[in-house]
Amino acid sequence: MDHSSYASPFSWRYGRKDVRSLFSERTRRRLWREVWIALAQAESKHGLVSEAELADLRAHADEIDIEAALEIERSIHHDLMAEIRVYASQARIGGGKLHLGATSMDIEDTVETYRIRRALSMLGEHLRELLSAFGERILSQADRLCMAFTHLQPAEPTTLGYRFAIYAQDLLIDDANLRHVFAQMTTKGMRGAVGTSASYEQLLGGGASIELERDVLEHFGLEARAASTQTYTRKLDYLLLSALAGIGTSLSKFAADIRILSAPPFGELAEPFGSAQVGSSAMPFKRNPILCERIDSLARLLPAYADVAWQNAATNYLERTLDDSANRRTTIPEALLCVDEILSLALKVVRGLRIDERRIAQNVRTYGPFAGTERVMMEAARVGGDRQELHETLRGRAMEAWDALARGEDNPLATLLAGDRSLTEFIDPAEIRRSLDPTGHVGLAARRARMVAEQIEELPKFPEQRIVAHRPAEEQRG
Repeated sequence: MDHSSYASPFSWRYGRKDVRSLFSERTRRRLWREVWIALAQAESKHGLVSEAELADLRAHADEIDIEAALEIERSIHHDLMAEIRVYASQARIGGGKLHLGATSMDIEDTVETYRIRRALSMLGEHLRELLSAFGERILSQADRLCMAFTHLQPAEPTTLGYRFAIYAQDLLIDDANLRHVFAQMTTKGMRGAVGTSASYEQLLGGGASIELERDVLEHFGLEARAASTQTYTRKLDYLLLSALAGIGTSLSKFAADIRILSAPPFGELAEPFGSAQVGSSAMPFKRNPILCERIDSLARLLPAYADVAWQNAATNYLERTLDDSANRRTTIPEALLCVDEILSLALKVVRGLRIDERRIAQNVRTYGPFAGTERVMMEAARVGGDRQELHETLRGRAMEAWDALARGEDNPLATLLAGDRSLTEFIDPAEIRRSLDPTGHVGLAARRARMVAEQIEELPKFPEQRIVAHRPAEEQRG
């Protein structure tokens, strides 16, 4: 890693090492060579490539020389053609048959589709691991009473497990989207300059190019659609990046909520904080929620990537223009690495989440009784009270209780209501106090939380992308 020049943080700081390696330049070029070998193998069945030529191509497949290719590219301004020249100079027997019948995007789109699907397999299992961690939290906290908040104001009681279930349910939607994208992610195929297979048909004739294409793509575990242009439809990139942005949406909300609940006025939850961790260079007491802040920061990139993919799909004129090429080198790998990093951060937060049971119980005692005012009103109206008059009485007493809380006093709502004759003429004071007990006002929260946990447990393994014969960049250098 050359730290004397700019490098994307995704090339060394964010994302797991195996995902970064997948999108390395060395791996990309090694996979290009894998396509050329698969193409030569398919063409050898038709007598276009000899066994000696094919063996020669295989023998030199790992001899990646990026510097030599870049030197050629500086002159010819075509990265794939430069790699062909380097490969052909190494494989002197088979090099003359490299790229026979192909156009650049036959090779590049095959590799990019393969790498995307391989990355999706990695991310899909990473997401399943996160969901499993959520499932454990849901089950352990399914019955723990806590306050729910609407408009960032105390509302009614819920359970902590149910809150976790809401986050997990959004991620289950993301999981379904990711599986859909994986299934939809087809490549261009081996079809030449504008997708008609004209060059291959000239070589083979009689529709034999369909069999040749099938042989090449099967090696990579890929499929192609019936029709294509010079590229696979860039609509698939938009489908991909939109699904990744969806994961960012779900985890951005989760992280933002943890940040709110970790603030001292709430004090209920907090992300893990290391014993030697520094919160601030100026304020030694700080325990900042940096993991959740990082999730929210990275997640903001994802809709921007998706917007670029929309532009690429919408303005890829006629059979193909090149104005998508430069930005796809950034948007696709960085979006995948961005989500990979977000998943890793979220997993760390969920597994290490600190739960302050005392503060949770305190907030329920403080704010929970307000939720019972509706129950008091309904019961009093049921036995003859005027609903509108009851509402006004309850509202007035609730405002008195809020004022007391603002003065730092305990919540006096139960005492105020139990002593109000306009209420006790319809409902016994003891019943009023029971109605204000928040433990009886959580409905099916615990039950529904466990339903989500069951869905997580039943989640099947994410589909796997076949791994072709390439080695991580670190191994190749060794």
